Amino acid sequence: MTLTSSTIFIDSLRLHAFHGVMEQERLVGADFSVSLRVHYNIYKAMQTDRLTDTLSYADLCRIVTEQMSIPSALLEHVAGRIANEVMDSYGQVTGLWLRIVKLNPPMGVDCDGAGVELEVISEK
Repeated sequence: MTLTSSTIFIDSLRLHAFHGVMEQERLVGADFSVSLRVHYNIYKAMQTDRLTDTLSYADLCRIVTEQMSIPSALLEHVAGRIANEVMDSYGQVTGLWLRIVKLNPPMGVDCDGAGVELEVISEK
């Protein structure tokens, strides 16, 4: 078997956080949805069935939750912190895709959400 690509992901983690440029957003907060896809070779875990040979979903959720708990004006800043922490914490990561959505943003329109997406490729 030749493994060409593999990903561990967290899909639509729901959090309440205090990000935004308006004072009211930073005071009462808003609901967010965060999705994360982390690229790395899962081949060893496929063979061993050991948690030590993979990335822990719980650890990835902890990183997202910790970074989301630090208020920022811009979601771009939060996304950068999450991406940096994941890439710095796991040397075996070859890249990641991240999406942060502010649900029901205060823009005077009815929409499911607005946010940022980023894709990072390791420079290692």
